[in-house]
Amino acid sequence: MSYRIKLDIFEGPLDLLLYLIKRNDLNIYDIPISKITEQYLQYMELMRLLDLDIASEFLVMAATLIEIKSKMLLPKPELEQAAEDLDPRADLVNRLLEYQKYKTVAEELRKRELVYRDIFTRPGEPPVQDDSSEIYFEASLFDLISAFSKALKEVPKEIFYEVVKDEFTVEQKVHDILRLLLNLPAVSLEELFSKAKNKLEIVATFLAILELIRLHEITVAQKGLFGDIVIKRFEERLKPDKAVPDATKQ
Repeated sequence: MSYRIKLDIFEGPLDLLLYLIKRNDLNIYDIPISKITEQYLQYMELMRLLDLDIASEFLVMAATLIEIKSKMLLPKPELEQAAEDLDPRADLVNRLLEYQKYKTVAEELRKRELVYRDIFTRPGEPPVQDDSSEIYFEASLFDLISAFSKALKEVPKEIFYEVVKDEFTVEQKVHDILRLLLNLPAVSLEELFSKAKNKLEIVATFLAILELIRLHEITVAQKGLFGDIVIKRFEERLKPDKAVPDATKQ
């Protein structure tokens, strides 16, 4: 299966670090650099496995984390007391805190945009009524990769060595998911992965989801922080004049 996806992903290396810090419930002022570096490299390996375009910034951050880890493993010099007090993580922590501020402001502006969008509607366009009592939050790329990693781990090891007769393509999975969402308002990512016959089908399903996100055909959301992920059709695509896309022509 050869299929390369290039996503316009706004998440960068600092987003991944903040995600790992939150997911592990860590103190941002006292980051266990060894643990974070290991997990960061694992996510990069998964991105390589999926043949995603990894921006150079991710590689630079990986090198930075490894450098910090190396410095913290070295014995502290006995001379120059001031040098002893310098924490190799200090610059990274400051960058994370500054970036977190910008993300908080951006998220607040996004929430206000959604509120005003529902208040000031265009003439003749009634406000969207949501009867659902459940509140969902947009899932990030890293939430998706976490779910993908979990699905791979749950596949029995013997399946990895089976001779796969069925060929699963991303194009096929794109249309399978869209057909599924014609009859269902939403479907859980875990359910999609659980129906996969083998590792190759899981990979094809995951890449299809990324492709549909890129095409603005679906949205992914989760109930609560790091909760189960659900897939829904993008609201604009639910209009009658929207045709099912052909991923092969993109």
